[in-house]
Amino acid sequence: QVQLVESGGGLVQPGGSLRLSCVASGGISNFGALAWYRQPLGTNQRDAVATIVSGGRAIYRESVKGRFTISADNAKGTLYLQMNDLKPEDSAVYYCVMWGDRDYWGQGTQVTVSS
Repeated sequence: QVQLVESGGGLVQPGGSLRLSCVASGGISNFGALAWYRQPLGTNQRDAVATIVSGGRAIYRESVKGRFTISADNAKGTLYLQMNDLKPEDSAVYYCVMWGDRDYWGQGTQVTVSS
């Protein structure tokens, strides 16, 4: 059973930075795509934020381009999301998602950007 465990969320002021991590039991090398999604509190909308597709290319949501960076460390079995210049509209629960035989989701980590 694949388990994804996120960490790194928290409260940060506008303009600040956070790095989210997602550790996959059994590693990440067998997954075809890796991504971060987010769901603003009080909504049912989950949107892709950043994705690493087959071949290693990264795709970003327009609103986070130039501020967020997705990366993966196969040796550590970990997916990261470096978030810089955070804005209040980035506040959400962030989920890591990995696609293999099916999609797997972590439990989420909350990010709150507020002064």
